[in-house]
Amino acid sequence: MRYHNSVLRDLLNYLPWREFERLVDEHKADYRVRRLRTKDQLIALIFAQLSGMSGLRGIASGLGSQANGLYHLGARPVARSTLAEANVKRPAAVFTELFGALVERASRGLRGKTGEAVRLIDATTLPLNKLSEDWSRLSTKACGAKIHVVYDPQAERPVYFSVTAAKVADITAAKSMPIEPGATYVFDLGYYDFAWWAKLDQARCRIVTRLKKNTPLTVVKERRLPKNAPAHLLSDRIGTLPERLAQSRRNPLAKLVREICLRNDAGKVLRIITNDLKSSAAKIADLYKQRWDIELFFKWIKQNLKIKHFIGTTENAVRIQVAAALIAYLLLHAARAACRITIKPLEFASLVRLNLMQRRPLDSLHAPPDRSTPDQRQFSLSLSPC
Repeated sequence: MRYHNSVLRDLLNYLPWREFERLVDEHKADYRVRRLRTKDQLIALIFAQLSGMSGLRGIASGLGSQANGLYHLGARPVARSTLAEANVKRPAAVFTELFGALVERASRGLRGKTGEAVRLIDATTLPLNKLSEDWSRLSTKACGAKIHVVYDPQAERPVYFSVTAAKVADITAAKSMPIEPGATYVFDLGYYDFAWWAKLDQARCRIVTRLKKNTPLTVVKERRLPKNAPAHLLSDRIGTLPERLAQSRRNPLAKLVREICLRNDAGKVLRIITNDLKSSAAKIADLYKQRWDIELFFKWIKQNLKIKHFIGTTENAVRIQVAAALIAYLLLHAARAACRITIKPLEFASLVRLNLMQRRPLDSLHAPPDRSTPDQRQFSLSLSPC
């Protein structure tokens, strides 16, 4: 029978290992480290994410039971206390920048194939226990962290993330996000800041968001909806936002904008605001509706990755675990795309979990193991990533 790599080995082949080694050297992550290299830490965390292991004891036990498989990965089992110490002290920047390198690699094949770049911005809160209260105190009874994400709905993957305490406002984190000139940014009321909108507009970005009920619009032109417009569209108007935000502050977005009113499925009337004066009202409404994609992404990672129960309490440990979870998501995404796997992401993730240390090609996980002899096989798959 032909030799196959383990499922975990094939998934890890999608990581840019040379870039990872450069990051380890740049941040001196392995300086004076004797027991647990950063590579071993990364593999342990990805193993935990993909296998469903939770808790330091479970991760250490799971890795210990797979010592032979780890040897072929160039890794080794880890002690519970050593992994905990590494998550506290190892620079989180190694993992967050590795995520960025993985996104950059995945983006190369998409450039020129897709049309306009659409970016959805949102955040989700993760509960933490009282051991993290020194940095994540939300109220007298609750602690939490928040993941801020920029999501590409066309590629179905995040392109940027950051982690803050839950009390940090969404717009505060958004002001530190990189801006892609010419992209379309879709977001909700958590990012209600005219100065930030003006910054996006200056970068030639299209903005699609909601307008608050009490924000007046000075109407300059009423646009007639086409006869074939969807029934949920109510109006299409061009106008200007208030000239001043307060007595001492002038509105930096001093230009014509467009308000499209629509009625959602719940019967609520929404005021969609955009700086796009040319596209059809239906297209703007559809762009805003795409916000649901990032909500589905948050739901998926919370259900399938280990980001609801943290194995560390410090801010650094939480950042590392979130980065490892999103790296695991990108590895699954890359494998499905490269191997042209047609089963649903949830089903594929479940099969990976069941076969993580088995020696099987990734695109055969949905089929029974191949037990035929070499003479009976008509073809075999490459051992390299598909």
